[in-house]
Amino acid sequence: MAAAVTMETDDAGNRLRFQLELEFVQCLANPNYLNFLAQRGYFKDKAFVNYLKYLLYWKEPEYAKYLKYPQCLHMLELLQYEHFRKELVNAQCAKFIDEQQILHWQHYSRKRMRLQQALAEQQQQNNAAGK
Repeated sequence: MAAAVTMETDDAGNRLRFQLELEFVQCLANPNYLNFLAQRGYFKDKAFVNYLKYLLYWKEPEYAKYLKYPQCLHMLELLQYEHFRKELVNAQCAKFIDEQQILHWQHYSRKRMRLQQALAEQQQQNNAAGK
């Protein structure tokens, strides 16, 4: 009986840990949050830097599939470099990253829309040829 209670507690604890780490990793996609952390000295703390290294397991497909903001993985990778962590103290750096993300999303959206239109046109041509 005690083992069952312990197992349920462990499962609940693991679920909570998973949710907290998922939320934190996704917050790393926000350059303004990274600037906030840098300005408060978190990136100078060896334990915090080690935690960022530990979080690299989110790059594995079985975990990455839960991410809503996959760009957080790129930021997590960049945070492994001391130079990048130091640059984030500068608000201009965070602003530049933010602008680059927006440009990427705009380009990606336009490109995806063109691909979808081309696919729809091709399907219409195939349907017309099949009749």
